[in-house]
Amino acid sequence: MKFLYPEGKKKTLTFSYDDGEIFDIKLAEILRKHGMKGTFNLNSSNLCDTDGGRYVNKNKLAEIYAGHEIAIHGVEHKNLCQMTDQEIALEILPDRQALEKLTGGLVQGMAYAFGAYNDNIIRIIATLGVHYSRTVGENHYFDLPKNFLAWDATCHHDHDVMKWGKEFLDCPDWKELPLMYVWGHSYEFGRPDDWHIIEEFTDMMQNRDEIWYATNGEIYDYITAIRRLELGAGRDIVYNPTALSIWYKGKDNQPMVIGPGETVRI
Repeated sequence: MKFLYPEGKKKTLTFSYDDGEIFDIKLAEILRKHGMKGTFNLNSSNLCDTDGGRYVNKNKLAEIYAGHEIAIHGVEHKNLCQMTDQEIALEILPDRQALEKLTGGLVQGMAYAFGAYNDNIIRIIATLGVHYSRTVGENHYFDLPKNFLAWDATCHHDHDVMKWGKEFLDCPDWKELPLMYVWGHSYEFGRPDDWHIIEEFTDMMQNRDEIWYATNGEIYDYITAIRRLELGAGRDIVYNPTALSIWYKGKDNQPMVIGPGETVRI
């Protein structure tokens, strides 16, 4: 089967930004204005009680990040590779708990502070309910991650994002489920004033019928659902055991959908 993204889209674009400094307010609005979504990774102990601080107001997260996703970045932005197993748990789980209390929803995504992780850290955070976590690695292409708990981006916004964006738009039809993933820190636009970088990129990428604009979590959920599909022995029947509709190319390359709990002949 050749899969598609929701509504028959051929590609997906996502963003991930760390630390929760006040520059997130403008970045979140730029993304919203262009119909795009991002995942914002926050350190709960740094969030401010009121406006006017270095970091966003914790009482306004729903307003600031409307339409986006909030994820874990550690309570105090510590290097997990320099910590014991217990310290790792105490850096991650309370951050998740605090963010869920502030948002009223599940928080299951993360980005590694300093990009620091290893196999043991992956094992620990998985037991704490983390489903996906971004590294600071860049694959400079548009592949889905082999392991969502070691999720490399396509590029940092300062690393030829326009070049990679143009290549993404020209991605050949034979490539299945291409993903462009841009990461960074919002303060990098504000010191000095480099907002034109993200504005030019989002101008180029907006209103593309072939692109699904999604958060990290939405992509994780959809790809995980695809990977849970069950094929018949003859590869002509497929069952969707998940709660999501899954899109694929049918005969004559027309978009087709398998609904939740549905069995179809392909």
